[in-house]
Amino acid sequence: MQSNRLLHINDQPGCYPESWYAATVDGILELEQLQGEEACDVAVIGGGFTGLSAALHLGERGYKVCLLDAHRIGWGASGRNGGQVGTGQRVSQDDLEKAVDPGLARAAWDIAEEAKALVKYLIERHKIPCDYQAGAIHANHRHRYDRQSERFAALLNEKYDYGDIRYVSPDEMQMLVGCVGYHGGTLDVGAGHLHPLNYALGLGRAAIAAGARLFERSEVSRVDKGEPAVVHTAQGRLKARYVIYACNGYVGQLERNIGRHVMPINNYIIATEPLSDDTTRQLIANNACVSDSRFVVNYFRCSADNRMLFGGGESYGYRFPKDIKGFVRKAMLEIYPSLKNARIDFGWGGTLAITMSRLPYFQRHGPNVLSASGYSGSGVALATGAGAMLAEAVDGLATRFDVINRLPTPGFPGGGAFRSPLLALALTWYALRDRL
Repeated sequence: MQSNRLLHINDQPGCYPESWYAATVDGILELEQLQGEEACDVAVIGGGFTGLSAALHLGERGYKVCLLDAHRIGWGASGRNGGQVGTGQRVSQDDLEKAVDPGLARAAWDIAEEAKALVKYLIERHKIPCDYQAGAIHANHRHRYDRQSERFAALLNEKYDYGDIRYVSPDEMQMLVGCVGYHGGTLDVGAGHLHPLNYALGLGRAAIAAGARLFERSEVSRVDKGEPAVVHTAQGRLKARYVIYACNGYVGQLERNIGRHVMPINNYIIATEPLSDDTTRQLIANNACVSDSRFVVNYFRCSADNRMLFGGGESYGYRFPKDIKGFVRKAMLEIYPSLKNARIDFGWGGTLAITMSRLPYFQRHGPNVLSASGYSGSGVALATGAGAMLAEAVDGLATRFDVINRLPTPGFPGGGAFRSPLLALALTWYALRDRL
């Protein structure tokens, strides 16, 4: 099998991208490369939140686990994303209730909340230095969405007993976010944000302490299904009783069924120079993270060293834009024109994975082969929870895994071959609609 193009087209082999996260990381792990033949109970392919959480939870259950990553632990979307730890599924709970039966909607909500709680628990238990801060603002870029935000907060308060979210009026929103481009929205103090690369590396250290072996620079070229399955790399091969695909947007052709349901897209973030305390308080008064109501979402927050971290813009080809800083800066200045003179110190891209329904894609690909992916931009919590659910399923308790497996995740029209141009066309329309 040819090398996975997405793993190499935008990045240097075995190197973290030049992001603010990589520049402020709290100690890089230096791990071995798979060499020769090894055997284990579970082979995990992918060293992001899903794979690391799976390795940790399997190790704690006594399984012999080997994790393989083509580059470095946390190298992909897990170490590059906006760091927002959200509430619920990527699809809002009121929309999810319209799509599935009430019992499934409630079970999916409970699982997402357990995933969010798991993130906080792992940070505390393993003392992961990832600067977790509580608070997430959803800001409406159109006034007509305000009533929906009021109803949404009431739904979670009353029907789901979730008291951490409340409606925010337009006047309060302007005070909280410090710009005139938004109307009302919500404030969720049960959600929050963190340094995702430090969080990923903390999960890696915890997995190692639990007995898992983590291999870097060990790109998987193919998997021979069977009992045992055999996972091949350029330098070695790994026999395993079980295989977990935890590759998300980087799965390539390793498992074609995932590619029919999960599409890689690129997203981009910039980091300004450090700003004054007064400036950051004017930008986001309560140090929450912010995402808005656009279909092509803007998301932003202030870092622990007072930089504005601003994410936005999506692309559907393989290559990142040549000028990421300029690409994202334009969107940032539409929200915060006051930052026009702020120097942009970092600009980076990453590849995440979306599904047609924006719900996660969990699947069995054989009696001993499982996958979890397609978090659609909500992977910090959901992927961490997915790893725990994969470990449960391997251990014979698949109740939660099967709940997510039941959520609708239809394949892309035309399968993998046509998913990108068709979705790009659709999302171009939604981006235009955001501006109208």
